[in-house]
Amino acid sequence: MYRLFGRKGWGSALTELQLGWYGLAYRFDEVGDLFASEEARQELAKINPVAQLPTLVLPDGAVMTESAAITLYLAEAVGSADLVPPLADPTRPAFLRWLVFIVANIYPTFTFADDPARFVTGEDAQKAFRENVDAYAIRLWRMMEDAAVGPWFLGERFSAIDIYLAVMTRWRPRRAWFAENAPRLSASALAAEAHPKLAAVWARNFAEDPAANS
Repeated sequence: MYRLFGRKGWGSALTELQLGWYGLAYRFDEVGDLFASEEARQELAKINPVAQLPTLVLPDGAVMTESAAITLYLAEAVGSADLVPPLADPTRPAFLRWLVFIVANIYPTFTFADDPARFVTGEDAQKAFRENVDAYAIRLWRMMEDAAVGPWFLGERFSAIDIYLAVMTRWRPRRAWFAENAPRLSASALAAEAHPKLAAVWARNFAEDPAANS
């Protein structure tokens, strides 16, 4: 059985949705607020030294971190091409490019801007830092919008990138911004959110977050 350390609506949802998609048995270990609780950070650091989510313990006890690595691993572990295009699929290069783009470029903007005090001292500097990082994130999202094909990000093929979009468009700058400024990403996110194979995990993570749509 897999063991997923996570928190509702956080980055662990990216992995939990894939575990649910594949029908894999897992135990969910709720983690405290990693921004507010030093105890929660110290407890998770015993398993993942950087104390970040998702953190996944494999059935053999090995620890995996980094959501993109987990995405590729799970697809190989179950022998499925549902969420990760296989080598012969013409969409695979774009899939790999934009999967890594999301985790290497966009995801860190939340790491930096969610709690600027970890990186910048002084309230004014922290405010400016967050504004600049959020503005940079919007530039990155616009790049993805330009690359989106529709109806899914890669075109006719659903992939893990659509799961990432469904989750991450719930975060800043939120769904209303995407609907107005990135309609292709918005459409993909909404369609992925409504996918019946994701319904149970989605409801567990986001049913109590109505503000995410605004």
